[in-house]
Amino acid sequence: MKLSVVVMSDPKQGDEALGRLFNALALAAEAQRSGDDVELVFQGAGTRWPEELTKLGHPAAGLYDSVRTLVGGYSKGCATVFQAEPPKALCALGENELGADVQVASLRARLADGRQTLVF
Repeated sequence: MKLSVVVMSDPKQGDEALGRLFNALALAAEAQRSGDDVELVFQGAGTRWPEELTKLGHPAAGLYDSVRTLVGGYSKGCATVFQAEPPKALCALGENELGADVQVASLRARLADGRQTLVF
């Protein structure tokens, strides 16, 4: 299976956002164990998550570490809009050019590539 797991929940929104993140990471981990071609993408306000997940004691940090190799990157334009500071090691994605130097990760490109795309 080809799968893109896209995290858009905002870590500033509390338990529901954490639940969405946790389930996205759990799905990515399960897909990885099953041998699927899986990628994890942070988009929208979700571009704030990678920085949060590197903080000591974060409840999802261990699960994030287990799937960190699956992170395809974060949406470059979204990180700018939401003033996120993803770690420099992550790839900035910008396949969808919106003009005026605004580029975001393309969900359409992932769908066109045959990836089932789930948004959390």
